[in-house]
Amino acid sequence: MKRAKEEATISAPRSAPPRRVSARRASARAALAAIERVPIPEDAALETIVEWTWKRFGPRVKLATGFNPEGLVVIDAIARVAPQLRVFSIDTGRLHEETYKLMVTVRERYGTELEVYFPERNAIEKLVRERGPYSFRKSVAERMECCAIRKVEPLGRALENLGAWVTGVRREQSATRSRARIVEWDDANGLVKVNPLAHWSQREVMERIRERDIPTSPLLQRGYQSVGCAPCTRPTRRGEDPRAGRWWWEKCTAKECGLHR
Repeated sequence: MKRAKEEATISAPRSAPPRRVSARRASARAALAAIERVPIPEDAALETIVEWTWKRFGPRVKLATGFNPEGLVVIDAIARVAPQLRVFSIDTGRLHEETYKLMVTVRERYGTELEVYFPERNAIEKLVRERGPYSFRKSVAERMECCAIRKVEPLGRALENLGAWVTGVRREQSATRSRARIVEWDDANGLVKVNPLAHWSQREVMERIRERDIPTSPLLQRGYQSVGCAPCTRPTRRGEDPRAGRWWWEKCTAKECGLHR
């Protein structure tokens, strides 16, 4: 896979509506405005984007990963060109055992000091006490409530005092992600969002994994194209959307948990 090696500057859209923002948000928007004039080439190398992100935001940026193939590809690039860029993950309390083992493997392979965030204990206890351990199967609304407690709230804490965060989002993953920009404004969290693999295909991701011998979850070989919480993830069938294995009992097509809005 060939990708541009030259240094690139980054662009982002002017799509966020005006509203009252905190000093942190105003600072992040100012950073976005300063870089939006020259677009980044769609064929920019992953390493170029990661290196630029670190140079621009320094300790005020982190990578979020759930240890799916995309996040692992970005971790591999970070280890080579921006090893000081921090990596975090959210432990919902219901992850696959294979995911925990992969965390250990990644730590050992890359020397990554992984930051792990957990849901608030009182909120989880209240949810299970009042709704039961499988309330998320009852309706989309109740599933989103579970995701909000187990994922979205910890994400908010992980992003505190940051100017940007990095994700493994790709346009090809789903209709809701089809307009993802390499660098964009995340209005929900009030900071810049960098999606260095937005323009990559699944084939390119898997090629990089083979080329670099990047560790992956054994669930990948069992048909899991997208891995989240154990009760909410199943293997996908041939021809299915990569995220079809998420919350498969729901009839809606928007397979999102609220982390990427």
